[in-house]
Amino acid sequence: MSARKAIIPAAGFGTRFLPATKAMPKEMIPVIDKPLIQYTAEEAAASGISEIAVITSRGKAALEDHFDRSPELEEFLQAKGKTGLLEEVRKLSTLANFTFIRQPEMLGLGHAILMGEKFAAGEPVAVLTPDDIYDCPVPCTRQLIDVFLEKKATVIVLGRVDKEGTKKYGIVKVKRQLSDRLFEIADTAEKPGPERAFSDLGILGRYVFTPEIFGAIKRTPVDSRGEIQITDAIKVLLADQPVYGYLFEGKRYDCGNKLGFLEGTIALALKHPEFSSELRDLINQMLS
Repeated sequence: MSARKAIIPAAGFGTRFLPATKAMPKEMIPVIDKPLIQYTAEEAAASGISEIAVITSRGKAALEDHFDRSPELEEFLQAKGKTGLLEEVRKLSTLANFTFIRQPEMLGLGHAILMGEKFAAGEPVAVLTPDDIYDCPVPCTRQLIDVFLEKKATVIVLGRVDKEGTKKYGIVKVKRQLSDRLFEIADTAEKPGPERAFSDLGILGRYVFTPEIFGAIKRTPVDSRGEIQITDAIKVLLADQPVYGYLFEGKRYDCGNKLGFLEGTIALALKHPEFSSELRDLINQMLS
């Protein structure tokens, strides 16, 4: 069975973007003219996902509103003849069937994913973190689904990271390399640092899991902060079944930090058909 369901964990406080996120969910911060989470949902839909569960928390009602119909706004745009904008607004509610699940307490990414167990209902499930924008010739999640269909096993996205990255991301140990981009995983470590890192292959926020991931999460001990990390749950899953890592093809922007957010905004704006040329000229003027 292919993955037709996806979980988007979006319950965090977004402290790295305070004070902007004091009253607005981090996932609603716009990159050009779309909020972060819309890029994630569009990637899922373009990958063949038809059911999306968004894991939320108190103060995140804007996420639900964003993907809901807005008859008053649609009527206004219709009356003003703004058909292009009307189409964009209407498209949001038809990207997928959305479910919103409240996480009462933030206890790590593994716990957030576990909140979607009933939603997954025994099916394979993709997980996409909304901090990451992937700009790929084939949607990143679709790349993982294609491997999942071939291997019938959990697949996680991998990317090369530097020494600083080993402090920010889960790192994998490779059991064997099957192709230029595909690896069978032997072990994982959550943010080990350069001295303890198995490799330079980091886990970068995209996953396609077999249903057994939920049992693995339940058996995963909490870390020193009392949280369940999905990297540790993958290690538990490895005891029962193979897990593969795929070195994705494309570009990733880590919009969970300010510099990555700026990089993603500028890079995508320079590709935007409406103003890319003018923006390039403006940047050259500012740098001259």
